[in-house]
Amino acid sequence: MLNLIAGLVVAYLLGSISFAVIVSRFSGLADPRTYGSKNPGATNVLRSGNKKAAILTLLGDAIKGTVAVAIAYHFQDALNYSQGDIAFIGLAAFIGHLYPIFFKFEGGKGVATALGVLLALNWVLGLATAATWLIIAYFFRYSSLAALISAVFAVFYDALLFGIQPETAAITVMSALLIYRHRQNIANLIAGKESKIGQKKS
Repeated sequence: MLNLIAGLVVAYLLGSISFAVIVSRFSGLADPRTYGSKNPGATNVLRSGNKKAAILTLLGDAIKGTVAVAIAYHFQDALNYSQGDIAFIGLAAFIGHLYPIFFKFEGGKGVATALGVLLALNWVLGLATAATWLIIAYFFRYSSLAALISAVFAVFYDALLFGIQPETAAITVMSALLIYRHRQNIANLIAGKESKIGQKKS
C-alpha cells in the first residue's frame, strides 16, 4: 500500500508541472490563465498566435502523463504494482494537471495528459483515442467537442479491446473528470458560442 501511495504522490507532482504556464513564460507570452478560455492548455496557448509554444505545451503535457506511467512500469516488479495500480498512478498524474499544487491548483482540462497516459498504458488504446480526436476535430473544428467524444470512446475502446478490469475504472474516472472540466465548453457548444480551433478569443 505504501508503495502505491508513493507512486500516486510522485505521479501527482509530475502532473502538476504546467507546461502551458512555463512555456508561455519562456516565450514571453502572457499567462494563459489570463486570456481566452483562461485554460492553461495547448489550445488556449494557440490563441496567442504562437504555434511553437502551443506545440511545446501539447508535447510537454502529454509526455508527463506518459512518463508517470512509464516510471510505474519500470518499477512494477520491485514495487509489486498491478496493471490497475499503474492505471491509477496515471490517473494521479492527470489529476495533478487538473489541480496542480505548484500553480495554486489552477490547471488545465487534461486532454493532452490523458492521451499521454493512455498511450503509455496501451499504445493501441492511445492511438484509437487520438484518432477519434483528430477525426472529430478535423470535421467539426471544435477541440472541446473532440475531447468530449474521445473521452467517452476511450472507456468504450478499453472495455471492448481488453475487457472490463481495474484499468477500466481508472480510465472511466479520468474521462468523467475530463468531461466535468469541459462543462463550460458544453454550455458554449449548446449555445453556439464555442470558439473553433485556432480562433482567437477575446
